[in-house]
Amino acid sequence: VQLVESGGGLVQPGGSLRLSCAASGFTFSSYDMSWYRQAPGKGREFVASITSNGRSTTYINSMKGRSTISRDNAKNMVYLQMNSLKPEDTAVYYCKAVLPGAINVYFWGKGTLVTVSS
Repeated sequence: VQLVESGGGLVQPGGSLRLSCAASGFTFSSYDMSWYRQAPGKGREFVASITSNGRSTTYINSMKGRSTISRDNAKNMVYLQMNSLKPEDTAVYYCKAVLPGAINVYFWGKGTLVTVSS
C-alpha cells in the first residue's frame, strides 16, 4: 500500500497550489479520501475529505471557499486545489485513505510541505 503526495512547495500569500496524492496497492475506489495538515509545533488537523464515489465533500471551515478536493478513480488519484493561500496554511499536508464502515482500516502518506511566505 502506498500513498504518495506531491505538489507542495513555496508560494506567496494569495497564491495557489494543487496537491496530488497517488494511491496504489489497494482498491482505491472503495476508500474515502482525506487531506490533513500539520503545522510546525501543532497537531495534525483535518482539511478536507471526499467520499469513495466522489459525490460528497467536506472541508474545514478555514478552507471553505478556498479549496477543492477531487478524485479520479480511474487514475487512483486525489487532489487538493488550494487558492488564496495564507501564511497560516503553512504545513505538511498528508493524504489519508479510509475504508468506510470498517474499523481501523486506513492508510497515510508521508506528506508534502507547503510553505506560504513572501
